[in-house]
Amino acid sequence: MYRERERAGILRIVMTFGGIAVGIVAVIGISGMLVAALLAPEQPQSAVSGAAAVATAPAEPETTVASTPAVASTAESAAPALEATAQPQTADPKVVAIDAGHQLHGDSSVEPIGPGASEKRAKVAGGARGVATGNSESSVNLAVAKLLRDELEAKGYKVVMVRTTQDVNIANSKRAKLANEAQADLFVRLHCDGSASSGTHGISTLIPVKNRWTKDIVSESARAGRFVHKAVVARTGAADRGVVKRGDLTGFNWSDVPTVLVEMGFMSNRQEDRKLDTRAYKQALAQGMAQGIDDYLGAE
Repeated sequence: MYRERERAGILRIVMTFGGIAVGIVAVIGISGMLVAALLAPEQPQSAVSGAAAVATAPAEPETTVASTPAVASTAESAAPALEATAQPQTADPKVVAIDAGHQLHGDSSVEPIGPGASEKRAKVAGGARGVATGNSESSVNLAVAKLLRDELEAKGYKVVMVRTTQDVNIANSKRAKLANEAQADLFVRLHCDGSASSGTHGISTLIPVKNRWTKDIVSESARAGRFVHKAVVARTGAADRGVVKRGDLTGFNWSDVPTVLVEMGFMSNRQEDRKLDTRAYKQALAQGMAQGIDDYLGAE
């Protein structure tokens, strides 16, 4: 009996201590969890809230995206206007009309030498022919006219050519009218000369004499003639035959703009005819005339 009571008492003690141990373990477990929770690093709120924002935020309105290009396009459209305003204004180029005298075939039908004149002359004379080369005056005149055109255009002038080919039929009055219609600042006529004397040579420049048709242009024509003659003689080294006034030339009397006629040399002189056959001499004539024209128009 005693032993049984002793065993029962020991069992109660063991069970009591066991319950206490289980309680302690439970308490320790709960405490550990609390301590772990307290010691664990705080979860960043931004990551959670950012993810939520991405998931829940509505798409950005298209108008917000389109607004930036609209501003750019306005700035781009304004830029050209500012640049255009800044561009320098340039004056219209001065106009030079060039008449390569004569043509492939002359026209012996007549016309008045001036508006309303009773005196008449052939519309286009045949022209001279080289005694050494056999060249026609019309072909030499045209070759120099084209070189003169190039020289003047390189200087910034607008050039109106009365003819650019041989096979035309343009009366002298019509040639002057073409220069008038172009409102030329100067009408330059190119010719070669001829003489019964084979020794005659050199360059002369013809200008209008004062008459009822030329009174409005005679002063400026004379001024232009002086500039052109001086420059072409200096450039070619040809004999100076001076500036000569003429009142019987149809091309002068029908002209409403200043006009000069350069006699570039004598095709009846063998040496001068051969010079006129070379490109170098034609170029010198063109350069001299271009310089004189530039001196005249540039001094206005």
